[in-house]
Amino acid sequence: MSAVRIGPYTLQNGLILAPMAGVTDQPFRQLCRQLGAGLVVSEMVTSDMSLWNSRKSRLRMIHESDPEPRSVQIAGGDPQMLADAARANVELGAQIIDINMGCPAKKVCNKAAGSALLKDEQLVTEILHAVVAAVEVPVTLKIRTGWDRANKNGLTVAKIAEQAGIQALAVHGRTRADLYTGEAEYDTIAAIKQAVSIPVFANGDIVSPEKARHVLDATGADGLLIGRAAQGRPWIFREIEHYLRTGEILPALALEEVERILLEHLAALHTFYGDVMGVRIARKHVGWYLATLPGAKEFRARFNRLEDTEAQCANVREFFAERDKSPEAGNEQEVAA
Repeated sequence: MSAVRIGPYTLQNGLILAPMAGVTDQPFRQLCRQLGAGLVVSEMVTSDMSLWNSRKSRLRMIHESDPEPRSVQIAGGDPQMLADAARANVELGAQIIDINMGCPAKKVCNKAAGSALLKDEQLVTEILHAVVAAVEVPVTLKIRTGWDRANKNGLTVAKIAEQAGIQALAVHGRTRADLYTGEAEYDTIAAIKQAVSIPVFANGDIVSPEKARHVLDATGADGLLIGRAAQGRPWIFREIEHYLRTGEILPALALEEVERILLEHLAALHTFYGDVMGVRIARKHVGWYLATLPGAKEFRARFNRLEDTEAQCANVREFFAERDKSPEAGNEQEVAA
């Protein structure tokens, strides 16, 4: 996988952390960059700037300490509001603006945003032209292959995007109607890659280094967007990068390495959000990290009742100390793909 350019930025590799609401906050983005991602994208920010004053929205905004190039994803269905939101995000420090036309969530789609926009190619055209004209930085786009299987217009939308000045395109290999079920299909992504000259990133079901290789071969994509597979396993970027470069699978992470990464992540969450919110948000991440380890389910039930930072960290250390002693666990972290 050769280096990928988005506007003036050359990424160290084509492995991108997909934006996920409630997941790709600043601590997680920084961690994924450290562990091999070539680009990380912020959580989706609404284009309705009247909602930006909430604490939740402020925390979702880009931060100066974010790794560069700083990419922010915006969502909405009104060309002028999206253009204004793009401009405001650039003033706040965004270096790439990503437009969401891929999210299938009902609360997003019911507002004619996310993948709902794919139904209206005229509106897509207006939005892309408005946002590209509003900012000097590169604008990228995330789409699905279409609205439903009878209306796979991803190819048409990709051509509209290229003509509007979009500088890179991420395509999730499902339609809006598929949500996250069934197998992702890569044929449409391959057809889109053939039809446009801007970088195309494939997304959907990339859960292992071998699958990453398969998807790149099947689509000819310039890079990959990895979302859910990085939850609880942020080192997947390092594993995929190593495999694509050398053809070798890295050995499974030693338990003490998993513990170190997890404790660092907890400390960053607590620092970023403060104790109360940090403790709450840490619960889901800890659940993901430990999901494939023996005893995780029982541990999680106890862990989710803890109310303070110190107790969380102490309990995680205890969990790993017990795994260390148990002969069947060995000293390797076996991560289910």
